[in-house]
Amino acid sequence: MSSDQARSLARERGLDLVEVSPTAKPPVCRIMDYGKFKYEQSKRAAKARKAQHKITVKEVKFRPKIDGHDFEFKVTHAREFLEAANKVKFTVMFRGREVAHSGLGKDLLERAAKELGDIAQVESFPRMEGRTMVMYMSPLRDVVIKAKKEADAKSAADAGKKEAAKAAAGGNEE
Repeated sequence: MSSDQARSLARERGLDLVEVSPTAKPPVCRIMDYGKFKYEQSKRAAKARKAQHKITVKEVKFRPKIDGHDFEFKVTHAREFLEAANKVKFTVMFRGREVAHSGLGKDLLERAAKELGDIAQVESFPRMEGRTMVMYMSPLRDVVIKAKKEADAKSAADAGKKEAAKAAAGGNEE
């Protein structure tokens, strides 16, 4: 139909005439409530953003002369970060002449990678950046899936608790 007919038809129905495909021959238009369409589109986008897990980078810092227990403590924290589906940045900070013994830092990072090898993979191998040595590790795929399932189960349990609290509060008022 002609564009004038389409405009008058849209005006009669109290809706908008929206051009869907301007490059088509002839151009394709649709009669719809554009405000409602934009609202539903923003709601879908918000729901998609909420569903995705943002991967954050957590940092664990070492010194070349770190004690065994301190090392284990920090590796345990790194394991928790990886199990929560986050990436981990390991940093070995060198002071003064320690930089001459960068091999100690590399050994330290390789030891951490070996201990976390069951749940993570090395994303970037140890490299020097000024006076620091840096290595990145990311969780394995099955760890990420497990973390997502646990988060979904927790949110479902929280929603169930809220519903139970509402029901209990509603029952007390009567």
